Amino acid sequence: MIVFVCFVFLQSLVFKFLGSEQTVIIFSTIADWMRGIGPLEFIAPMFEQYGGLVIGSAELLACVLLIIFKTRFFGALLALGVMSGAIFFHLFTPLGVDRIIDAAGNTDGGVLFYMACGVWLSALVLVILNNPFKRMAARE
Repeated sequence: MIVFVCFVFLQSLVFKFLGSEQTVIIFSTIADWMRGIGPLEFIAPMFEQYGGLVIGSAELLACVLLIIFKTRFFGALLALGVMSGAIFFHLFTPLGVDRIIDAAGNTDGGVLFYMACGVWLSALVLVILNNPFKRMAARE
């Protein structure tokens, strides 16, 4: 599960950090949606410009935390949080499940959404298996 989560996160870093067309489309679509919601209008320009970098950095940090046994729980929590956001944006914004991937209007067939669901489930299992509070209670 750790390998799967890290693979999905790490293979997308280049796209997020270099501002690929797909990344620009994703974050501008969400930012456009945010502009129509009062309190989120302030955040929309920053989300559009820096969203890929912030999310990519969070995913990279999650991978580092997942690799280290003592921080695995926190890496899984971070991955779960990031993927919860991704799934929310796919389901409840114009981004959609079958999102547009280029200026020609081609779609990805839902691959990104289903990968997010797979990472979310993996992260949830990792949170449950690596819960330090559960281990501490078992020792007492």
